Amino acid sequence: MKKIISWIVVIGVLLLVFWLGQRVGSRTVNQQILSNSLIVREIAELATLEVQGNASIKRSNVENDGSWTDNLKKVFAENTVWVNVPYTAKYGVTMDEKDFKLTPKEGAVLIELPAPRLLSYELRLNQMETGNSKGWLMFSDDETYTSVQKSLYESSRQQLQDNNLYIDQSKEKIRKIITQYYAPLNLKVEVKFAGERGNIITLP
Repeated sequence: MKKIISWIVVIGVLLLVFWLGQRVGSRTVNQQILSNSLIVREIAELATLEVQGNASIKRSNVENDGSWTDNLKKVFAENTVWVNVPYTAKYGVTMDEKDFKLTPKEGAVLIELPAPRLLSYELRLNQMETGNSKGWLMFSDDETYTSVQKSLYESSRQQLQDNNLYIDQSKEKIRKIITQYYAPLNLKVEVKFAGERGNIITLP
């Protein structure tokens, strides 16, 4: 009888030690996940949004207004050039210590990030399409194409820099990936970008 009681006590102690070890170990792992700001920073920087499209421009010295002077210019002095180039743009965040902050809270974590912006913009010139219409007295001029391409790059890049739709999509992608990282902890995640109010997400 004493042996049975002794075994029960030993098994009970072992189960208690195992249970405490599980709780302490889980709490330690969870705390490491919660406060590992280096990983979160890398996740945010890698969560770039890639956008593809076509940039186009047309430059012409005729008005196409049907006037006799415009029609005369078309015959002798027209100089119309158009260029169409596919592009690839990437949006995301770049960070250093001053513009990133991670604050653990009770049942939640606050992550403060810089605002997403256009990180890179590339014209795929190997897929460029061009065309021109010239009057009888006009000759081909490579400088015209160079000037048009430069204007196209500057104007299309500026449009993408100011594109709030893509910037918002970049924010949502970053929030989604950070949320997935914290999903095992079942807590509230608040991701706040510079210049906006926070967005609190409750994980399922």
